[in-house]
Amino acid sequence: MEYDSDANRGLLLQPLLKTSEFEPKKGYASSYMTFFNGMNLLSGVGILSVPYALASGGWLSLLSIFLVAMAAFYTGLLIKRCMEGDSSIRTYPDIGERAFGRIGRTITSVFMCTELYLVVTGFLILEGDNLHNLFPDLKIETSWLQLGGKESFVLITALIILPSVWLDDLSILSYISATGVLASVVIIVSILSVGTFDGIGFHSKGDLFNWSGIPTAISLYGFCYCAHPVFPTLYNSLEKKQQFSKVLLMCFLCSTIGYASMAIIGYLMYGSKVESQITLNLPTDKLSSKIAIYTTLVNPLSKYALMLEPVVNSTESWFPNYHKKKYFKCFVRTGLVASQVIVALVVPLFGYLMSLVGAFLSITASITLPCLCYLKISGNYRRGEGVLVVGIIVLSILITIFGTYTSLVQIIHGTVVNY
Repeated sequence: MEYDSDANRGLLLQPLLKTSEFEPKKGYASSYMTFFNGMNLLSGVGILSVPYALASGGWLSLLSIFLVAMAAFYTGLLIKRCMEGDSSIRTYPDIGERAFGRIGRTITSVFMCTELYLVVTGFLILEGDNLHNLFPDLKIETSWLQLGGKESFVLITALIILPSVWLDDLSILSYISATGVLASVVIIVSILSVGTFDGIGFHSKGDLFNWSGIPTAISLYGFCYCAHPVFPTLYNSLEKKQQFSKVLLMCFLCSTIGYASMAIIGYLMYGSKVESQITLNLPTDKLSSKIAIYTTLVNPLSKYALMLEPVVNSTESWFPNYHKKKYFKCFVRTGLVASQVIVALVVPLFGYLMSLVGAFLSITASITLPCLCYLKISGNYRRGEGVLVVGIIVLSILITIFGTYTSLVQIIHGTVVNY
């Protein structure tokens, strides 16, 4: 099909919040359903790390979460405009291919799958940390295997999750994972209750600004907004496509309020002593703490198989002669989970891993790549908005470089020196 660049460029250059005249294939989801799904995507385990992010950068770094949110919202709208320009675009890799051909599809797919792989690996670390906090005396010691508390729980969690990864039909888990929004609210309310009623208080003054911690702070904030690879699916599912911009705006507003609130509450409670997961600071003998911790434990378990599914499908597609055989599916999926256990044991620091994911993968997949694809498809390089997009690309690349370097240094130092 010949691509009419001038006609599509006209669509792409329309104001962002206006309705396009182009009507893609009709969806099935209402605006409320799409809002709920979008909030579920944006409400993840990142909420546990935002107090640590604020502690890393100081109070003024809180401004950066709003800047990252605005940039991520804007690039979400750019994804929408790219899709309005071509009805054949159905997925995030389709946008990469429309802009840069097969290499564009490959790059977007690699970033998407790598991000999902590491995020799910972070679930294992999160489970290990919090379970060890609840049951510090449990260890696995045999004649041929000796594992400490955290490592033991990482392995146990992987074994519990593995059967769900073997499933071909994940529709049952999709209903459970839809509780992500409720889980985030429960966690915020529970931790607020700990600070208010359980003797912790909100007395920490904290630092105003810590320049050396800014890369870590921005990287973790970026991790909170890493849902862009799924935005095309949300857009296609929406019945009234002209409502997508407003729905997306509400999703970002609500999620940002939640993240900022959690960051402020956690930093006021524990100051610079806040852990990479705030649940690790909570007193385990209090009811509110137990509610927060158990909610934190259940939510990732329900999402693990769902989030790993794109990685599984991509891996199985490398072997077209075998990918439909049941034993081969079990072998590949077991191998993926086993590799994640190894990564979780080698990089046992949740905050550092999520900072790396945020800097290198989330910022790239959610901000840099949508901007690059939009510029290539629209051809709008020099005019007003094009200059803005180029500026966002340059800034996001700088954040990626400095954030990735800082995260790798922290991981190496924490793993080799301290662990």
